[in-house]
Parts: sequence; structure tokens; C-alpha cells
Amino acid sequence: MTSPVEQQRWAGPLSASVARMCAGLRGQVCERTAAGFDEVLHRMSAPLQVAVAGRIKSGKSTLVNAMIGRRVAPTDVGECTRLVTRFQYGTVDRVEVVFHDGSKQAVPFDTDGGIPAELGVELDRVSHLEAYLTNAVLRDLTVIDTPGLGSLDAASVARTEQLLGAREPGADDLDPVSRSAVAGAEAVLYVVTQAVRADDQQALDAFTAATASRDAGPANAIAVLNKADTVEPDSVPGSGGEVWRAAEALAAEQAALLGPRVAEVLPVIGLLAETAETGGFGSADAEALRALAQLDEADRLTMLMSADLFTGWECAVPGRDRERLLERLDLYGVRRALAVLADDPEITAGKLRRVLLDCSGLAGVRARLDEVFRARADGIKAAAALASVTALAQASGDPGERQRVHDAIEVLLSRREAHQLRVLEALTLVTSDAVRLPEDLAAEVLRIGGSADPGSQLGMAGRPRHELVQFALERASWWRSFASFGATPAQSRVAFVVHRAYFLIWQQLQAGQVPAPG
Repeated sequence: MTSPVEQQRWAGPLSASVARMCAGLRGQVCERTAAGFDEVLHRMSAPLQVAVAGRIKSGKSTLVNAMIGRRVAPTDVGECTRLVTRFQYGTVDRVEVVFHDGSKQAVPFDTDGGIPAELGVELDRVSHLEAYLTNAVLRDLTVIDTPGLGSLDAASVARTEQLLGAREPGADDLDPVSRSAVAGAEAVLYVVTQAVRADDQQALDAFTAATASRDAGPANAIAVLNKADTVEPDSVPGSGGEVWRAAEALAAEQAALLGPRVAEVLPVIGLLAETAETGGFGSADAEALRALAQLDEADRLTMLMSADLFTGWECAVPGRDRERLLERLDLYGVRRALAVLADDPEITAGKLRRVLLDCSGLAGVRARLDEVFRARADGIKAAAALASVTALAQASGDPGERQRVHDAIEVLLSRREAHQLRVLEALTLVTSDAVRLPEDLAAEVLRIGGSADPGSQLGMAGRPRHELVQFALERASWWRSFASFGATPAQSRVAFVVHRAYFLIWQQLQAGQVPAPG
């Protein structure tokens, strides 16, 4: 008979192995620890949980709406922007208020299909919100919208800093230490604007993107430079007067400031992405843009100099239409749309919307989410689960229980599928400076651990398979030699992991398990 553990859908073979380990240990630990293991199993079987975090007014909720493809997260200041909201897949659209005592209360969506700005309950009693949506994006990704760090509202900041400790069924069986061990998002999308502050690093550290306070790092955290259209090209050397090039350069600078806690920083225009992806741009907007395109060029250029001029200038296009365009596209989006219309006056509203979506940078963010998060979901979820299991055993106070858990984890780590955990560990050691390597070797470790695609891991994306095979074997041999003869003991630990990573990539390529580059 198939066990309940075997019947579950896991992120991959490593998560399945961790689940079997938890099930096997359940009868060897105390009742309280066993309840914690049940929590770990529940979270492991759920989609990868990605928290969208950042400072207040950084545009987190706007980006959440764009990612989901529906304007459901409130973006105006209100009660709901002070709460953690978990967006997950459901067969029926509904919103539930979850109270600190574990009770729940359903609330209706507002008339526009979003979460209501006011809940009609005492906010101090509320733990978080659960939004269930019949949305394909959420089938394998739970998106968690958080209150802004740096807010004057201390309670809102605390909700974010408490590792998003939403209670799961049965959490009342856990003591506070154990509950904190199983709470938390498994990955973080950190949102910054061009005004990066020195304590953004501390804010990201305080958020700690994983179960049991496991630090955020390149394997489970990326950042986005939101509102990229507001970057002044003249303020960024080498931009050539282009907004997007300036935003990319600024994002690279921010990656250095936030490193090593994030894999990279990607520019995005959240407002444009939300408008284009959630149905906010329609035929009426396209017609208003066509009317603007037909205005006298001098008038049009004057209007595009500032928001006030755009809405207040006397012209044939009604002011309410211009206000709507500004609200949905901002001046950058309007300028881009007018440039497209100048080249193709007959372009349809649908094609114009797609052009605006392409201009937003959302596709790049989604691609990186797939590469860093979804493709690594098995390792990320397994690592978070093992951190939780270890914390639960430590909290029990029973030395025998701690030893049994430790021994079981050591057995699991000896298996082939667990090597990705070794890679994640090596990545953390290098990025935290616990193990120091020459700059070029550290970059190589980051590359190996920052992607699941062999071409990207080897730094040879798009190259023929035979070149990848040869290079993987060469680097495997080099790292083995370095580990044996040229490294310090600490470096050797990392080097052997990198050697094996290259060797497994070589085996994978040799077996033809990786499609040839297109």
C-alpha cells in the first residue's frame, strides 16, 4: 500500500527524500517535534513560497499584481497594505482574514475584483490574509505580499520581520520557538528603487528569506530595481541618454551594494507591467494615444516634459483621458507608445499593449524567477525543510532526539540527489566570506550555484554540446587538483563540491539529458 508521503507531489527527488526521512523519524521523536515535522511536510508539499519584500512605497504590490496577472493586491495605502497577504492557487476565488487565534473570516472582493482596502475587523487581531485565486501562475508558486520595511507603522514592520510566520493547520501544537522554525518564505524577490539606502542590506538580512532564519543568498533571492523609468540617464555615466541602459547600469551598482544576499538586480517598471498584464490597457487608451500622436509636435513635446504639463496643457485630447494614461503608463510609457505609433499608426490596441509589456522588463524578471526559483525549487524547499527539522530537534532539548535527527540527515546528504544541497552550502560559504577564494574562482562558484541550466553554469550558454562536455570535464579535473594540492582546508571543502558539480554536469551532458542549444 502506498504511504501518504509517497502519494504527495514533491518539488523533486531531494524533497521526496527529505519527506521520507521526516516520516521515518516521526516515531522516534517526541509528540511536539512530530507535530513540527507535520508542518514541515505540509509546507514541502505546497508550491514554492516567494515573498515580495522591500521598503514602503517601493511598488511591491504593483509588482505582485503584474506577476499574478490580475490587479488584486491593493496598492493604495489602507489596512491591507499593512498586512502580509499570501496569494495561492484555489478552485474558487476567495479572501480569508486569518486571526491570531487561528480563526478565519471570509471577506468579499471589492467591485473591481481586488482585496478590499478596509476589512471591517480589528486589525490588531489579524495575523495575515489568505487570497485564493484560480490563476495558473499560482499552481506552482505562492506569492507573498508584505508590508513595507522602513514604515512608520511598527506593527506592519514587525509582521514582515517575523519571517512571514503564517500559521498552518496544527500550528497551535507548537511552542513559539518551534513555530518560528517552520515559518517563513522559501525565497525572496526584494524590491528596491534608485534611492538605495545603506541599511537596505540590513533590511534584507532582517527579512531572512527562509525557514528557521536560513540566510537569503544567490540561490534563493533576487532583487528588482523598480520604477526604472524614473532613472535620469544624465546621472548615469555611459548611458548614452537611454533610460533603460541607465537603469541597467544602476541595477548593477545596486547588485554590488546588496551582494552577496541576492543573485542579481534586474530593472523593471512595475506600473507598466501591471497595466499591460492585468487588462488595465484597452482600446480607449489606445485611441487616446492615437489622438495625442496627431497633435502638433511642439505641443506634444511640451506636454511630455512633466506630469503637470501633460494633464494641464490645453489640447483636443480630454484631460480625463490624459489623467488615465498618466495613472496607467506614466510619462515613460506614454512616450514609448507614441514612438511606436509614429512608426506604425495602424497598430492594434492588443499589439500596442504587448509592446508596452515588453518595455516593462517583466519578461526578464519572470525568466530569472524560473531559472533561480522554480528550477531550483527542489533544492530550495529541501534546504529550508532540513533547516526546520534541525531547529525543531534543537528546540526539543532531548540530546538523543537531536542525535537521531542529525544521523538521519547525514545519511540523506550522502545520496546523489543531495549534492545540490552541498552546492547551496558552498555558495553560502563563499558569498558570506566564510570561505575566501580568489575573485575569479568565487565568481565560478556563484555561476555553478546560481543556475540550473548547464550552459549558464559553465558560462557557455548557447555553445555546442561537445564544447560544454569538454569544458565541464576540464573544470572538474582542475577543481579536483586545486582541492588536493592548492587549497586551504576550508577552500578544499568548497573545491570538492565544485569538482563534483562539474563532474555531474559532464555526466548529464554525456548522457544526452540536456537539449542541444537552439
